[in-house]
Amino acid sequence: MISHPIIWAVRSIVRSLRHRSVYKGALKASNISGWRWFSTPIRVGVTEMEEILARVVAPLPAYETREKSPPVPDSNSLELMRFYRSLDKENKVGFLTKLSQDFGVDHKSVSELAVKLLDNQLRDLATVLQVEDRLRYSLTPRYKQLLNHISRVESGVKFLVDLRSDVLEIISAKAIESPNIRELNSMLKSLLSEWFSVGLLQLERITWQSPCEILQKISQYEAVHPIRNWTDLKRRVGPYRRCYAFTHAAMPGEPLVVLHVALTEEISDNIQSIVREFATLESEEDVNKINAAVFYSISSTQAGLQGVELGNYLIKRVVRELQSEFPHMTQFSSLSPIPGFSSWLQGLLSQYRKEGRGSDLLSEQEWKAVEQATKSSPETLALDALRKLTSTSEWMHSERLSHVLEPVLMRLCAWYLYGEKRRGYALNPVANFHLQNGATMWRLNWHADTSPRGVANSCGIMVNYRYFLNDTSNNSARYLQNKVISASEQVLGLVSQFQKNSKL
Repeated sequence: MISHPIIWAVRSIVRSLRHRSVYKGALKASNISGWRWFSTPIRVGVTEMEEILARVVAPLPAYETREKSPPVPDSNSLELMRFYRSLDKENKVGFLTKLSQDFGVDHKSVSELAVKLLDNQLRDLATVLQVEDRLRYSLTPRYKQLLNHISRVESGVKFLVDLRSDVLEIISAKAIESPNIRELNSMLKSLLSEWFSVGLLQLERITWQSPCEILQKISQYEAVHPIRNWTDLKRRVGPYRRCYAFTHAAMPGEPLVVLHVALTEEISDNIQSIVREFATLESEEDVNKINAAVFYSISSTQAGLQGVELGNYLIKRVVRELQSEFPHMTQFSSLSPIPGFSSWLQGLLSQYRKEGRGSDLLSEQEWKAVEQATKSSPETLALDALRKLTSTSEWMHSERLSHVLEPVLMRLCAWYLYGEKRRGYALNPVANFHLQNGATMWRLNWHADTSPRGVANSCGIMVNYRYFLNDTSNNSARYLQNKVISASEQVLGLVSQFQKNSKL
């Protein structure tokens, strides 16, 4: 039960809001900028939009009849889907704004039930629970019913996944500042998380015998190491390789998240040996040469499922699948790119130059080596030369420059992965993903990705996140709860070197 002073205080506030209409006015004020943003460019289509929404978004049934209301015709959902798909990008913003703004929660009803709940706090528990249930029901947005109905028609779930993708794009682009749009996004994410829970997903192994449409989508969706042609694709689903995908019955033929695995003797330290080696294209697998599984690419294919946990469950399911196929296998690791390292490095070098702290970044001996290799002096010019040098791939073609930069870039990269944080968690999104799964930051690999993309993103460095199966649960809990990163001696040694040179 809530104490008397708190009850009286909250009751007073809620009644004041209700009787003075402050609450309603505040809601209108919060959305006025958003309304102006979309109403001007789509003035012609507003009436039609209002008519369709009024027709297809059913009122929230009364609490007493919530389980007895007649089903909404499928034609309503299909009509709305057709209408929305016909809109251009600008009109979609207007549609989603109006849907979230005018067909959300009945705030007046909520405030009245909140007062009633407070008034009944001193009554018996059954009464309190019933009022709480009414309040909970009143917090349901009207559009939630529409979303549920759409999910039941053919292609409805795919439509809602794409709809959330549009909502996320609006939020990311800051096309409109509206708390209602963010609430719509939260509702969609909540519903999609239920519909795409791991128990409802099917694990499929993709092979060269899989339907052509699936193989084509696997090729198109590959976001980490682009597939160049059909021969390349055949290699990636052939001997010593595995490709797995999660699918869902409501989206047939659509892989949701795809994982590529290399079966190797040892944990790989170079991606080119995996994606460009074609010697075993037609060979038979020798189980004696398979001791490790290397996850070298994982791609989420549906932007609308952002934030819905799929990738971590896919890795765990694949580990079980591989253990069943290769009982002797004990080594599981990723070979991961490090997106963002190069841009972070450029910012760090600029910052150190501005602050005149170049001597803190490299040792005296290393600065001399950089000066000699780049023919620059004194320190400030050497720092500029280093910044310019690492912004291109030219140094990769010089054995001397590569030798000079290796210790510097390796420890800077180790610090970027281990020491740079956002809200206490790893700044790098790939690191954060694997650490949440319970992996150990195990090994940094020099010249691991010499492709133009690899050099541009991470100076050619890649990292292995190793899954020690007996430790993953504990590692995950320590990271998520206490923000502790599990790392190997190699990584910690490089971090220590960075801290020593940078006086951290």
